[in-house]
Amino acid sequence: MKQLLLGLSSGNPTLSNFVTGSNMEMLQVLRDLLDGRLNERMVYLWGEEGCGKSHLLAACCNAASDAGLKSVHVACSREAGFDIDADFVAVDDVEDLGEAGQIALFHLYNRLREKGKVLLASGNAPPLRIGLRPDLATRLGWGLVYQVHALMDDEKREALQSHARARGFELSVEVVNYLMHHVRRDLPTLVAMLDALDDYSLENRRPITIPLLKEIMEKMKCA
Repeated sequence: MKQLLLGLSSGNPTLSNFVTGSNMEMLQVLRDLLDGRLNERMVYLWGEEGCGKSHLLAACCNAASDAGLKSVHVACSREAGFDIDADFVAVDDVEDLGEAGQIALFHLYNRLREKGKVLLASGNAPPLRIGLRPDLATRLGWGLVYQVHALMDDEKREALQSHARARGFELSVEVVNYLMHHVRRDLPTLVAMLDALDDYSLENRRPITIPLLKEIMEKMKCA
């Protein structure tokens, strides 16, 4: 079921639909970066899985494209390469890079810095604690480094109820609590499940209740 949930879309990522929580300063830095009000052109975000790093990188790429900049969003893998010519580059999950990819990112960093272009990168730990080549880790640490703080449970409940209202329905406390106790607790997964539950409710013309939630969860397990 977890794999199915992660494949569901929760909408177009923007900075506005990112739930702020304890990340107000970091969000303002990203807005300043996009608006050209920030002297530093390199920003590194880190945090635990599901805290919203990928959402933020995608949101910034979308905003950069909307502003007429050539933007590229790279999801890292061991084979990732960086033969990139762009104004705004977002590099997600740098801990997944192999040796060649790390060397390529090192050279991309230097090219972007020389040209005054923007690099926004993310990882699951600060640059010097992520196991990267020392030269790359040092470069990534030269810019601004921010931790993306995951939401507290009360903030997640509030975010889910707000998301439900945006979709046109009220979400009961009982359904929220059941959802949070039976689905992976990071917000992207919870929101994706809520969207799937709403769609299933509309298709079957049934109200959103715990029995309906149990039913769709069972169907996803069997899919």
